[in-house]
Amino acid sequence: MKRRCLTGKAPAAGRRGRAQYIIGPMCVRRRLLAAIAGVAALAAACSNPLARQYEYSEQLYLDVDGSAELVIDSSIPAFVAFRNLPLDPSPDTPVDRDAVARAFSHPDCGRVTVNRPWRRHGRRFVQVVLRQDDVRRFAGCPPVAWSSYSFERREDGERAEIHYVQEVGPPDAGDPGPVNWTGEEVVGFKLHLPSRILYHNVRRLEDGLPGNAERGNILAWEQWLEDRRAGTPIRMEVRMDAQSILYRTLWLFAGAFAAAVLTLASATWFVLRRARRRIAASRQAVAPRPRST
Repeated sequence: MKRRCLTGKAPAAGRRGRAQYIIGPMCVRRRLLAAIAGVAALAAACSNPLARQYEYSEQLYLDVDGSAELVIDSSIPAFVAFRNLPLDPSPDTPVDRDAVARAFSHPDCGRVTVNRPWRRHGRRFVQVVLRQDDVRRFAGCPPVAWSSYSFERREDGERAEIHYVQEVGPPDAGDPGPVNWTGEEVVGFKLHLPSRILYHNVRRLEDGLPGNAERGNILAWEQWLEDRRAGTPIRMEVRMDAQSILYRTLWLFAGAFAAAVLTLASATWFVLRRARRRIAASRQAVAPRPRST
């Protein structure tokens, strides 16, 4: 017989005329799971509805030593249309992660990770993460070889800065077949920078006016999908401090910690010094005076 949650009332033992609610363990568990599901749904509903969703995006996490991590989020049709990768763009075909990994199996792609795919707007998407000790080597990685990368460290006396330029050229066009694109799809190239930005040439997609850095020291260059397919070039240029924000923060923290330790040590020494003086004075006050003869 199935056990069900009891939501009615039953007489309490030893108390005639009174009733109490009986809620079994299974009922508590189900209600708890329902509450968790409700919270998850609420969190999803409260996510930022204005956040840009890209059909294809490259996010470059750049370090001051020139090493980088490149995160690519793309629909399978976009991978085929932009880079002519040997993948099946059909929405009915599951993503072959091994085939995606083979497409990036080149020394200049660095260390490759293919994450779990997902679906959006009836199209299949996948994320590929590349890690390289020198960002300029990505220019030799076939799936992202439409870009050239320049990373230069410049020093002027005591000041040092990094000049980074990435130029995105035309695609290596493939045929994804019929795709349910609407013309509103956007392609994005983002830079996550480690230090203070001195200059950038970001332009807003909507009106072409100069854009601003996003929170977290992020710069985003955007383009309509059709313009990217047509080969409209993108030039990404940035100048930034050669010293990372993290390095500077650690030095400030170390300095503040050293100052706090010095202050505490000084205060302790001062308190102990006063205490010793008071003890010495009290001992002199209670010491017996020599008798006169």
